[in-house]
Amino acid sequence: MNNSQQRARTGPTAGRATERSQARRTELIATGRKLFADTSYDALSMDDIAQHAGVAKGLIYYYFTNKRGYYLAVIEDAVAELVERAAATHDLPPAERVHRTVDGYLRYAQHNQAAYRTIVTGGVGFDTEVLAIRDAVRARLLATIAVGAWGRESIPALARTALTGWLSSVEGVTLHWIADQEVPRETVVALLVRGLGDTLRLIEEYEPRCPAPSRPVG
Repeated sequence: MNNSQQRARTGPTAGRATERSQARRTELIATGRKLFADTSYDALSMDDIAQHAGVAKGLIYYYFTNKRGYYLAVIEDAVAELVERAAATHDLPPAERVHRTVDGYLRYAQHNQAAYRTIVTGGVGFDTEVLAIRDAVRARLLATIAVGAWGRESIPALARTALTGWLSSVEGVTLHWIADQEVPRETVVALLVRGLGDTLRLIEEYEPRCPAPSRPVG
């Protein structure tokens, strides 16, 4: 390859091509998030996806290899938003941080119901990759709570176990809530935040190294 050919591959033209490619991939993921927000994996074919995206089916294969690869990319993108919402509260006072995190969690589940169910229940069948994504979300949320309560992410096993139990209850309540939404979101937030306060005080009882906040959370 001569110098001019090398410049063509690495110069501004190549850079613009990469940007266009990334933009197209982002557009396809955005389409997938809309489709999978309230439609199950099995209910959508690649032809359906291509039609909604307004592209040839081969383009989706080009970027994501197959339907499952596309599906996982969409789930990972949706999860990134959920984690970012939790991280965005770090400058708030602890009580407000918890409230905003729980409220953002419920809002996400409300507007991305199929994706949320997929993350929480493990995807299509027993999907180890989706379960890994779910575990990463749990770890990030638990770290956010730990920092808010005790100023650190590293916590004793008992505290981590108790918080994991609370988060599991959050997932169960959220799944039930998005199925009927008879209870106002604000009320569900209050219930979950109150439950967290009770969990933190229980942790303190068994693990003095993790004292509960002096005021009840929320």
